[in-house]
Amino acid sequence: MSRRGRSAASYDESDVRVRPGKASRPRTKTRPQHSDAESAMVVSVDRGRWGCVLDGDAERRIVAMRARELGRTPIVVGDQVDVVGDLTGKPDTLARIVRVADRRTVLRRTADDTDPFERIVVANAEQLFIVVALADPPPRTGFVERAMVAAYAGGLEPILVLTKRDLVAESAFAAAFDGLDLKIIYAGIDDPIEPVREILDDRLSALIGHSGVGKSTMVNRLVPDAYRAVGEVSGVGKGKHTSTQSVALPLPDGGWVIDTPGVRSFGLAHITPDDVIASFTDLADAIEDCPRGCTHLGPPADPECALDQLPGTERRVAAIRQLLTALISNETW
Repeated sequence: MSRRGRSAASYDESDVRVRPGKASRPRTKTRPQHSDAESAMVVSVDRGRWGCVLDGDAERRIVAMRARELGRTPIVVGDQVDVVGDLTGKPDTLARIVRVADRRTVLRRTADDTDPFERIVVANAEQLFIVVALADPPPRTGFVERAMVAAYAGGLEPILVLTKRDLVAESAFAAAFDGLDLKIIYAGIDDPIEPVREILDDRLSALIGHSGVGKSTMVNRLVPDAYRAVGEVSGVGKGKHTSTQSVALPLPDGGWVIDTPGVRSFGLAHITPDDVIASFTDLADAIEDCPRGCTHLGPPADPECALDQLPGTERRVAAIRQLLTALISNETW
């Protein structure tokens, strides 16, 4: 009897055919190991695409996307990553970032001191060059101090770079940081660039500063083919943003310098006074004897702060308390 002529009662389970749907396919949480992945450093970020250099070689550039298994894992300039896929670097080719290595150092900031969400600015930099103009725009100690706090907390060595010395007859600005063992160099247009280059060579360094302080001009001197734009300044933090994205540039004699956009604020909501003190090995153990909730600012706020019991450290403690004061009072620049 044909199927068409059969009664419904004559069917059994052997006559039922089930077409498997997409949802019924066997799935596994096992991800590929990507044992053939190559190491690379992120040198630029632009709208969901990451520029990378294989094995740190500036001549082996590729463009990569973030693999699905990484989800929303943040990837920033300076990150060491593992990549797979098309690594030829030819036009219109795209690799995949499948792993992000643990970061050795991190420069973080928040939008302001009330913002709970911290943003990673740069990863794995060894040095933070804090670029400040001695005039036009006028320097602000608050910005330098807060940048130093972020550097100490993130494991970077802060270095103060002063520009536009040709516009002022004399400046006592650098003296404000006595007692902090802060390295200070001059890199104005009339200053020799070799001392700066020597500190940068064979290291990964980041540059931060307000718009118009001469940061891009200095980068152009260090990396002649960088073609970083130079703009005019109309006021503190209101100049033309000559750099709109962080980018790592290879130095002629080895090493990389990361040029960051001009900053308008430097929130430190993610950092506590203890984080700052912990960066100074000669003082870190002392604060274990401080009472709970001590901000380490000394009398009258903290009359029992253990830092006041350390002999011969008065000048150094006073300098560090400048940083702590800047941490809790975010002035407008």
